[in-house]
Amino acid sequence: MTQTLITIDLDGTLVDSVGDLHASVNDMQAQLGGAPRSVEQVRTWVGNGIDKLVHRAITDSMDEEVSRTEFPEALWRFRQSYQRNNGTRSTVYPGVVKTLEHLRSNGYRLICVTNKAAQFTLPLLKNLNIEHLFELTVSGDDLAEKKPHPAQLLHAATTFSIKPENCAHVGDSVSDIKAARAAGFNCICVSYGYNHGQSVWDLTGDLKPDLVVDQFDELIAHWAESVLPDSTAHNSGQNQTT
Repeated sequence: MTQTLITIDLDGTLVDSVGDLHASVNDMQAQLGGAPRSVEQVRTWVGNGIDKLVHRAITDSMDEEVSRTEFPEALWRFRQSYQRNNGTRSTVYPGVVKTLEHLRSNGYRLICVTNKAAQFTLPLLKNLNIEHLFELTVSGDDLAEKKPHPAQLLHAATTFSIKPENCAHVGDSVSDIKAARAAGFNCICVSYGYNHGQSVWDLTGDLKPDLVVDQFDELIAHWAESVLPDSTAHNSGQNQTT
């Protein structure tokens, strides 16, 4: 039977990590003499890695960047603060553990794929006691490219010798959708994530996901639908498409 691989984003999909990131941003800002930022501002800026978050926090802009001379110190201060805060305020979204356990028990290969650096990803997964639910974790600095580039997703598929058409990516943002489309994966989005303040329900065209769920555990009921690939086994009693 066909094996199915599922890559899953971390921040905004599995875990609400904004509390840790917000505390670290404001710690950095205080050290640099900058203005404090709100939780909602930080929530809008999350999703493209730590470097982008630091630029956005300092400039209060999605696209402006800190000067090359100022950025290294700012990044260092943020990393030092985030090292202390990582996992202290983050929470696993409702239904995540139950769903991951269900998918694993039914033969799905689960991979965590995130733009977060490995030095923060692995401790966060461990602190929240969900690291054992994944066969592989691909962090933002493991490869030369990260989402929205498809490299991380294709690396996961290649590692397990599974064709992209038998893979699906679950995320919360446009970066996740672009990566899935470029990799040839099926694309599922959660509606409760970050996505820079835009609802994934409003996305159209090539950016419209194959499926949107409001809660992570809805994946259990929806996985047999035709937009999603087959698994090696399942116990739901429903017929699956190939």
